[in-house]
Order: sequence, then structure tokens, then C-alpha cells
Amino acid sequence: MSAPHNTPQVPKAPKVTEREARKVAEAAREQDWRKPSFAKELFLGRFRLDLIHPHPLPPPDDIRRGEEFLGRLRAFCEAHIDSARIEREAKVPDEVVNGLKELGALGMKIETKYGGLGLTQVYYNKALALVGSASPAIGALLSAHQSIGVPQPLKIFGTQEQKDAFLPRLATTDISAFLLTEPDVGSDPARLATTAVPDGNDYLLDGVKLWTTNGVVADLLVVMARVPASEGHPGGITAFVVEADAPGVTVEHRNAFMGLRGIENGVTRFHQVRVPAVNRIGPEGAGLKIALTTLNTGRLSLPAMCVGAGKWCLKIAREWSAVREQWGRPVAKHEAVGAKISFIAATTFALEAIVDLSSQMADEDRNDIRIEAALAKLYGSEMGWLIADELVQIRGGRGFETAESLAARGERAVPAEQMLRDMRINRIFEGSTEIMHLLIAREAVDAHLKVAGDIIDPEKALADKAKAGVNAAGFYARWLPQLVTGAGQLPLTYGEFNPAGHRDLSGHLRYVERSSRKLARSTFYAMSRWQGRMETKQGFLGRIVDIGAELFAMSAACVRAEHLRGSGEHGREAYQLADAFCRQSRVRVEELFTRLWSNTDDLDRRVVDGVLSGTYTWLEEGVIDPSGEGPWIADATPGPSAEENRHRPVR
Repeated sequence: MSAPHNTPQVPKAPKVTEREARKVAEAAREQDWRKPSFAKELFLGRFRLDLIHPHPLPPPDDIRRGEEFLGRLRAFCEAHIDSARIEREAKVPDEVVNGLKELGALGMKIETKYGGLGLTQVYYNKALALVGSASPAIGALLSAHQSIGVPQPLKIFGTQEQKDAFLPRLATTDISAFLLTEPDVGSDPARLATTAVPDGNDYLLDGVKLWTTNGVVADLLVVMARVPASEGHPGGITAFVVEADAPGVTVEHRNAFMGLRGIENGVTRFHQVRVPAVNRIGPEGAGLKIALTTLNTGRLSLPAMCVGAGKWCLKIAREWSAVREQWGRPVAKHEAVGAKISFIAATTFALEAIVDLSSQMADEDRNDIRIEAALAKLYGSEMGWLIADELVQIRGGRGFETAESLAARGERAVPAEQMLRDMRINRIFEGSTEIMHLLIAREAVDAHLKVAGDIIDPEKALADKAKAGVNAAGFYARWLPQLVTGAGQLPLTYGEFNPAGHRDLSGHLRYVERSSRKLARSTFYAMSRWQGRMETKQGFLGRIVDIGAELFAMSAACVRAEHLRGSGEHGREAYQLADAFCRQSRVRVEELFTRLWSNTDDLDRRVVDGVLSGTYTWLEEGVIDPSGEGPWIADATPGPSAEENRHRPVR
């Protein structure tokens, strides 16, 4: 530990305009669509059911290996994971982490030639759902390690030397973490302050990273840092593999949260940390592109754990509602409670359909699933939260009471309130709901911006605008007529989803097809109306994305139900759940379509202006603020650490 001083001459977070920030984000996204995308077509008004039906299936050998591991993992969870202890002590016991290492859980997605299990995305997600139901903190540990930590970017972008050096460690002994966020930088990476200054064959790393999931116990880190442009160095945000015990790396604080109490999340400071150039992942300036590409499949881990949570909530709701009586009947028989149980069951079915379908498409790699994965994350986190909230309501006062308190007075220790606290972070993790809306909306309107973007770009010359106008005219002359009529208007379309003796799902798919075209028409009208101001209409864009998410979920649910019917696995029940979900979803879709044009967005903006200008400070009178003293954002000035190093690798 050393005292702070003012010697380092390291740049602080750069000042950037909104337009500059958008350019950084735009440069990081994948520009081309080399493979078909069901969700992209859906937003364009083209319902490509052929891209997801028949439901894709994993090869038999992948199923065998996956099921064998799930069996071992279940046995380990039942024998060794004490969720109540983790909640009580706010820590996953070292012996549990070491047991998971021995089981091979650190290497679920790592190829067997590097010592991993080589599981498919489908079975990796099933494993996360299983272990996450036993302990969400452990689910977060394994997900952060493999979904966004060192293994995934190395798998896609690493050199052979990097794979040989790091993947065997990561498959068996070493835990990894992903470090992007900073105290004053969240979803706006253009302002990234951590720097990596070239120094011979090395880089010198300086900066502070916040909310480093696994960072407290990690052995290897993926760190995003800004390389200054200089001779021989194009510079830009760059990804590095960093040894967590390297000189100058200090874990200054282990953060505590309302949920996920066992999560090892902290604040990490880098001061003149020497990182060999061979540890750089990809070229300079490719860091954000690497991060976004990694998240294309990495985002599927979070909704997978939401599926696990939904299954548990359904189990508890069923068992509790059958024994708890109110006014002479089990509470499940009362419509007000029954509607909640129906929502939990139907939505859990749909969430599993989304995750399994997206995961199998990721394994086959024949479709571009960047939008599907983002929709799965968005929809899973939002619906998972609602499911947990409804369970607490069904349980009543017992839902608000802790499991420990329930047990102390002789009742079953059901951690419903913990589930609610643990699930809340999912709407923020790996891209908040608001950021996911913007990210998906950008991809959804990509085709429009490709042909008409120059028309609404104020920086483009008149000649560029004229050329774009010609291209746009040709595109829309071909595209708009396709949005007038379609298969959804023919009464017998998708007849295979109306088998004898089952609920009729074909009508729901026709509804999706019609709504897809209506969604595309709404998007086109909005672009025509607002043009360059479209990007500021975040309320509208969010609703457009939410409609697309519902349509994707309905499609996945129907395809899954038909798959289960064809395979003889609970087909009749699956059709009933899919039908219930689609009917519930259609109510939400119709409300969202109405709110596209009938809303309070303009009024809300005026109220916000008043709040920020102090117009309504009188409304805040009459209360006491229990908040402590201190700055809203902690100082992250680069320099040596003045704190004790709280890094504790698990051995």
C-alpha cells in the first residue's frame, strides 16, 4: 500500500459530444449482414418462419454429452450448494468453487483440446439455468467467467498462442472477469478513461474499473483501455488479457448489492501495469467490436438463468396455491391469483422457447442472431422480473418475509423475496433495458439507414443526399408494396400449427405476420415524419422494439410447441401453454401499437425540463433525506492505490 501522489501524467476521460459518442458506438457495431436473421426480417415486415421452423436440433452426441454433464451438475448442486448459507455469509464458499472447478464447470464452453467440456450453447445455457436456480450468485460467477470473460473473446479473436497459453488455465483453475465500466463511464464507451500507453513491447495500463463481476477473485482479466494514437499505433479502445496479480493491479473494494449477495464484484485500479503486447486481443481500436461480438451469444446466459428462475417460481406458485385457502377455496381457484399463475406458466414456456431456439441457432451458426440474442436478454430480464414479482404477490406476506425468518417460526424457507432482489439486476446487467432498446432499434432500422441515412445526415453534402435519394426511392418502391398484403391474411396459412385435437396456433402466426408488416409500416412512417430526429424518439423506439420482442416470443413459443408435439413430449400441454402465452402477448402488442402514437412523450419531456430546472423543488419538501455525504461519482483519478488489495484468488 502506498500513499497517493500526483506523478502520473495520464489523460482523464475525454470530453465528447453526443454525435462523437454515437460515431464511436457505430464504428464498433457489425456493419454487414452476411447471414439471414429472423428478427431482422421481422422488423422489416417479412415473417421468415422458414428460418426457425422446423425447430433446429442439436446432434445426438451433443445431447448425450450435455445430458451427462447436467446429471453430474445436478448431483453436485444438490449435495454441495447451500443457497441459504451463501445468502447469509454473502460469499460462495471456496470449497464450492473448487468443486465446480473439478467438475469442469469453468470450461463448459471451452473446447476439449484445451481441457474444457466443449458443450454446445444449448447445454451451456441449460447448465446455467440449473446452477443459477441453486444459487444465482454461482450462476453469475460462471456466466461472467465464460460468457463475457476471457474465454469467449479468445475463442473468436485470439491468436493460437493466446489460446494455448490461457484456455487450459481457464478451463480448469483460473477464473476470469470482463472490465469495461468505469466510475463515470457506463454505456458510453467513447468517454473511456483507462489508458494503455505503448512502451516498447509492452503497454502501460492506468485507470479504474467499476462493477467488475468476478474481479475480486479473478486470475485473468479482459480489460478495455484506450491506446493513444502515435507513430506505429493507430490507437483506440483495445482489449487486453491482464494477469490479476500483476504488479500495480489493486482490488480496492468489494461491492455489496441488494441481491446476488455472493457475487465477487469490485473496484479495480491499474497503476503502470505492464501488459505484454502479445496479450492484446485483436488489433488496436478493435476492443468495442470484440466486446459486442462476444455479447452476441454471451447475452444468452442471462435469459437462460431467467428461465431457471421462472421454472422455480412456477413450482412454488403451484405448491403454495394448492394448499393456501381463502374463502373456502385454494387461492389458485380465485381468478385474481389464477391469472398470475397462468402468466408465470405461459411466460416461462415462452422464455425457454426463446432461449433454446436462439441457442441452437447460435450453435448451427447459419443465422445471424445478434438481434435475437439481444431480444432474448431484453425480454428475459423484463419478464423474469415480472414473474418473480408475481410470485411474491401470490405468497402475500410470506413473499415479503425472508426465508430465514420463515424457517425460524416453523414454516418452509421459501426465498421468494431473495429471488425478487436477485432478479432485479438483470434489467441492468450486460446492457440496461433502455440501452438494449436503443441497440436493437439501431439494428432494426439498419436497412433504412443504409439506403436513406445520408439524406438525414446533416454532415453529408448535397451530392451525397441526392444519390441517397435515388437509392432510397428504388428500395422503397420495391419494399413498401410488400407491406400491404401477406400470408397472415389467408385463413389457412400455417395449417401445420392446427393439428387435430390440439389448440389452434396457426391464427397466432398469422397475427405475427400481419403485425410484422404493421410494425414495419409504423417504423417507415416515423422515419418519414421525424427523419434525423428519429434517434431522439427513445420512447417510440422502445415500443417498436418491445413489439418486435413479443412477436419473436410468440413465434418461438409456437415453433417449440409444434416441435414438442412432433417429438411426443407433452405436445398437447405445450400447445395449450403456447396458446395462452400468445393470447396474453397479443393484448400487450395491441397496447404497444396504440401507445406508438397515443402517449405522453412530449409532456414527459416538458416535465423533465421542469424538474431539472428546479421548477418542482417545492414538491420535495416535507421529507428527510437519509443519504450519506460524498460525491455522486467517486474520484477515479489515475495513480497508485492507497487501499489494501482485496484480491483473493480461490485455490
